[in-house]
Amino acid sequence: MRIAIGSDHAGFVLKEAVKVFLTAEHRDILDLGTHGTDPVDYSDYAEAIGRALRENRAERGILLCGSGVGASMAANKIPGIRAGLCHDTYSAHQGVEHDDALEAAARRSHFAARPTGVAAPPELTFLPTSY
Repeated sequence: MRIAIGSDHAGFVLKEAVKVFLTAEHRDILDLGTHGTDPVDYSDYAEAIGRALRENRAERGILLCGSGVGASMAANKIPGIRAGLCHDTYSAHQGVEHDDALEAAARRSHFAARPTGVAAPPELTFLPTSY
């Protein structure tokens, strides 16, 4: 399964941690940016992930930003894309299994940040789930 992943500047550190986790799980990753902490517009990355899903370049998407609210709203404007704001692994799993979500948007603080500022990788139990 190929996973499109992206973030704005606020979600960049978590995105990098999630990529390490996904690589260790032998997942195929399509990193659509951002590639640093300079301020960027979250909607550009929501659109990039949505397009990757619509064009069948990925089967799932993970979008990380400061709050997750705007990113999920932006992703849901793309025809055919269903994105859910996921506060925990249960909501991510249910969003895919019961609501046919293709993309999960999350804010960086949904996954416990360590005092060093590096986020702990989340349990990504929703990835193998199907509608």
